Amino acid sequence: MNTANFLSIPAMMFPDQEILVFGERRFTYGDILARVRRLANALRARGVGPGTSVAVLATNSHHYLECYYATATAGATFVPLNYRAKTHELEYMIDRARPRVLFYAERYAPLLDEVLAKLAEAPRRIAFDAAGGAGETIDALIADASDDGEDAEVEESDTSILMYTSGTTSLPKGVMLTFGDFTNYVVGTVEMADGEPRGAALLCVPLYHIAGATNIMTSVWTGRKLVLLRQFDAGEWLESVERERVTHAFVVPTMLKQILDHPRFAATDLSSLTNLSYGGAPMPFPVIRRALESFPPSCGFVNAFGQTETTSTLTVLGPDDHRLTGDAQRDEVVLRRLRSIGRPLPDVEVEVRDDSGAALPPNEVGEIMVRTARVMKGYAGNVEGGAKLEDDGFLHTRDLGYIDEEGYVFLVGRKDDMIIRGGENIAPAEVEATLQSHPAVEEVAVFGVPSVEWGQVVAAAVVLRPGGAATEEELSEFCRSRLASFKKPELIRVLPELPRNPLGKILRKELRDQFAPA
Repeated sequence: MNTANFLSIPAMMFPDQEILVFGERRFTYGDILARVRRLANALRARGVGPGTSVAVLATNSHHYLECYYATATAGATFVPLNYRAKTHELEYMIDRARPRVLFYAERYAPLLDEVLAKLAEAPRRIAFDAAGGAGETIDALIADASDDGEDAEVEESDTSILMYTSGTTSLPKGVMLTFGDFTNYVVGTVEMADGEPRGAALLCVPLYHIAGATNIMTSVWTGRKLVLLRQFDAGEWLESVERERVTHAFVVPTMLKQILDHPRFAATDLSSLTNLSYGGAPMPFPVIRRALESFPPSCGFVNAFGQTETTSTLTVLGPDDHRLTGDAQRDEVVLRRLRSIGRPLPDVEVEVRDDSGAALPPNEVGEIMVRTARVMKGYAGNVEGGAKLEDDGFLHTRDLGYIDEEGYVFLVGRKDDMIIRGGENIAPAEVEATLQSHPAVEEVAVFGVPSVEWGQVVAAAVVLRPGGAATEEELSEFCRSRLASFKKPELIRVLPELPRNPLGKILRKELRDQFAPA
């Protein structure tokens, strides 16, 4: 199935249904389909088709969504570029993807000038903004083209999106996700639109991220109005939920904390929210506990854990697993499970294996392995590193964790982050959970730093709560009384904030560099 069908099928059935809101602009299915068909024809006239690619360097907008669907309509591969990437990373991504056309927001024009000047073969540039100078603009292309035509025939194995990973420890890897991968995910997750309103989804994560890409497919396919924010802003998020009566939203942990901390949070009407999903990075327990106490009871929380390599979500911790009832025994179980990532979706198998590849019993820590029909086609260029696929179809996630007796999956850290002190394995998550239980601690990151004597020792970067007070010596003593001696952090520093990538993942490499002995 061509993912362009996610738009064209419901649009032909319900052309007058409102499906997209961006700023002051509102679009029906019919509006978007006409613009997408015109843009697809303009791209075809510029040599775009199967075997070619189209890239975008911009923040979220209706133009961005139109570019994806127009690219799919033409049967080509879409390449969403991280606008926060460093210059050398952008040069690498564009050079490897070799897009025939590159759409961009004018604010990134100077950056593109610098990057493209270094490439032997530069793509054709088309601006999103009217301020694009003498060059072509997307609206001009749409205005001049015909809206005739149909969605291109594609193979399930054809690459729909070439999505680059964040590249926090190395150059970004291009994950090849196929039309079949997205079809399996979307059709298996939501029902097709039937003309009846299915609420409104607020999208604030960037569209170069897998959660953004799948959201523009699931919402459009199921008939849920998509409210698109250019970038995340806590005040605009709150205002949009209230104004558009948003029912569904996805946030990363840092976003949720900023929403809770916003001065207008308590005064905002959030009663329309029925599903607030979170993911992209581990959720600090104090943040989700506070959210459960602060959002309306009608708001169901969902922890959605997944990877780019698996076309988004693998496991889900649903609303019932978040609900506190006042029953002490049941709530104790709920609070324990809040530290998990839930249970696998129906189309996902999860196993925990040791280093020899043997499956481990419940509650034993090993590498999380997953098998699903929507595992990536591979990495572009067959680059080394990254997730590895075994002959039996199971993918190495590089996450360490365990599965309890009831099938809930718990993470204890990345395989690369495991600390080995004097031959003893130490999972950062265990030490982090201990420090987070201190009443003065807001956030914490635990990692290993080199040691001549022990190989590695445990280090912890701590952020205190507003108004919280604790010395590094007090935090060390707090850990000493609660952890085995070899697990106690030997280095603790209180920092104003933890370094993170744009989606909230802690940059442990930066912390290791800060803590490394001179």
